[in-house]
Amino acid sequence: MAAVAVLLAVFLGLITAAIFGSVASGLRLIGQQSEPEVLATTDLYFRLNDMDAQVANVLLVGGQRGLGIDRQQAEAIYEQDRVQADQDLQRAAVVVGSVPSAQQSLRSVLDGLGSYEALAGEAMYLDGQGSGSGRPGRPPTAALILYRQATDLLQGSILPSARSLTNQNAATLDAVYQAKRSAARSGAWWVARCGAALLAVLVGMQVYFAVRYRRIVNPALAGATLVAVALVAASAVTLAAAAGQLHVAKAEAFDSIIALSQARAVSDDANADESRYLVDPARAGQYQQAFENKSQQLVQLAGAGIFQYDAALAQAISAYRANHADIGFGGYFGAEFRNITFAGERVAAEQTLAAYQLYERDDRHIRALNRSGDLRAAIAFDTSYAPGNSNWAFTQYDNALAGIIAINQRAFTGAINAGQQDMNGWTGYLPAGAAILVIILVLAGVRPRLAEYR
Repeated sequence: MAAVAVLLAVFLGLITAAIFGSVASGLRLIGQQSEPEVLATTDLYFRLNDMDAQVANVLLVGGQRGLGIDRQQAEAIYEQDRVQADQDLQRAAVVVGSVPSAQQSLRSVLDGLGSYEALAGEAMYLDGQGSGSGRPGRPPTAALILYRQATDLLQGSILPSARSLTNQNAATLDAVYQAKRSAARSGAWWVARCGAALLAVLVGMQVYFAVRYRRIVNPALAGATLVAVALVAASAVTLAAAAGQLHVAKAEAFDSIIALSQARAVSDDANADESRYLVDPARAGQYQQAFENKSQQLVQLAGAGIFQYDAALAQAISAYRANHADIGFGGYFGAEFRNITFAGERVAAEQTLAAYQLYERDDRHIRALNRSGDLRAAIAFDTSYAPGNSNWAFTQYDNALAGIIAINQRAFTGAINAGQQDMNGWTGYLPAGAAILVIILVLAGVRPRLAEYR
């Protein structure tokens, strides 16, 4: 019985350390590698869209003044986005490793981005030569042709590859989460079973000594039993807490982070479609449809075209305000409103949706001005950051969206840190020390009885 107790104590210590090591590695991988990978590739998608939006703005305003944004501002934002996109690509290149699909997507982005920057740069250069009519929103034909090639390359090849990188990294993170949360749950059962077997042997030894040697209590075996109970109970509680922290980090925080980050990138692409719509009349219908499609990705409202969208959105928001369980819209915002968890998140989400509603209404005003033939007013309203104009409304919306992401990011970081702190000691000295102590106490408990036979 002593030998069986020693073996079970060794096994309990080893399995406890192994399970905690697996869960701790999962927390590190999710918090320090997988999540930053996903956010880097999502930010890459956002920066590429904003680069294209700024090229469109350059062509829209040309050398004109008083049209909201001016050429120098748009070029400066383009350069900031280009630098940040390069940094995102460098981070992505470090982490793709040997995954063939991820390497292929990264190569596609790298190859396409060089060609895109060349086309965009040449388009802005030709526009700057002032060889066109000089009218705002009507760049030289050669510049517009180059911009079409650039934006077609971006939309047709580069952005899908960037989205593929994000999806692959998100799938990896989800697989790690599922595996490690399962390990924490099943590990708690394994520890409980092994601990129950050890306790059964220790209690059996106590009963044996009480019957055979008339010893009511063997103090050493009682101590071993208490240590085993403490180890099993603490392990089960800590593993359950770790599984809970993983759930908070992934399901409650990160799922919202990825949905909202993608919403931010799609929103910027939709904002660029407004400038494309104004600068390229031959493709105005195409870009208007693209804006409508992206609006549906953000807040999906079945059956609502671009000019029915505002009424449908207002109706959905009114229904939600009357009953928070009545979420009659889908898309990225639908995913977020169905996953509101943290303090302040609901208020921030409602403010963001209200800002989005205002931005959508401003889009219709841009189109109305353009249809009326007042292109200059449409460009000024579209590109101006002054309060009451479209870019101002978009900035308010984008800042609100970043605020919700920050709430979930803090929750994610807090859950990962709490889980890692819970792991302290459990991957090494705590299980080993408890197992050694049980073994010593078992041997101390049986030694006096064995000595009686000398």
